Amino acid sequence: MRIILAPMEGLVDAPIRETLTRVGGIDRCVTEFIRVTHGMLPPRIFYKYAPELHNQAVTGAGTPVAVQLLGSDPEMMGRHGAKAAELGAGQVDINFGCPAKTVNKHKGGCVLMREPELMYEIAAAVRRAVPAEIPVTAKMRLGYDDRSMGVACGQALEAAGAAEIVIHARSKVDGYKPPAYWEEIARVREAVNTRVIANGEIWTVDDYWRCRRVSGCDDVMIGRGLIARPDLARRIKASQDGEVAPEMTWLEVIPLIDEYATALQTRLEDRYVTGRIKQWLNYLRQGFSEAEQVWSRARKLKEVDAMLACLASAAGEVQAA
Repeated sequence: MRIILAPMEGLVDAPIRETLTRVGGIDRCVTEFIRVTHGMLPPRIFYKYAPELHNQAVTGAGTPVAVQLLGSDPEMMGRHGAKAAELGAGQVDINFGCPAKTVNKHKGGCVLMREPELMYEIAAAVRRAVPAEIPVTAKMRLGYDDRSMGVACGQALEAAGAAEIVIHARSKVDGYKPPAYWEEIARVREAVNTRVIANGEIWTVDDYWRCRRVSGCDDVMIGRGLIARPDLARRIKASQDGEVAPEMTWLEVIPLIDEYATALQTRLEDRYVTGRIKQWLNYLRQGFSEAEQVWSRARKLKEVDAMLACLASAAGEVQAA
């Protein structure tokens, strides 16, 4: 009964993994994808996306972090899988689920679900290249044009030796629009012996239990729901033991954003730092009503110091109320 933090390009970076795993309840994380094309990437690229490789591939809280690769050339994907393992990755994941147009246009991510045979070749090449003790896993959707390819692609990945398959319960065309088709995950799970992990539209503790019931999966991956409610995994874990954990307050969330911003400043230029903070605040509006007012102020700011001052002011207002 594991909870895995989903990889979200441009958002779930090392600082936010550090922050969320410290809150608790998360059993594993996956990096943003490392794009594999024709040339061999240097180690610094792996460390950029997965600085946890310097720390035995775990966050400061001790949560394992898988390195995710995206590409369509089996040989190059295999070579990069081997390099990830050489640098210390404890798990190598393959992205067959990204719906971004720019990625799909260059034959990466979800568009590969049109070709289960190629998915097999890619996964098999990575499996051959990576030491046997290191699991090779994959993330996919239910299909590209529609939701009809889940079983065929799942079986291709199983045949290639994937240890686990995460399934986002939508097609590429579905994007991120509700609902998530958890019942379609169940069809794939019943067609393969490989462990299947359910993903998509889990925002609350109740969503988690409904997803497990409908999909039949013991493990779930959560993305936006954990960004909106940093304590969601912790509360789910409590519910597994029949307990009801107190919900994190907005006053408890503000220091997390502040710490995140401070960590980002060691990695990015200020203009990118403010962008990431605004992204997180935008998601937090879905979990905390108080975030709306902070978001409306912060979205107009361009300096990190001004944004941190905005957060401090918000904390003061909550304490004074």
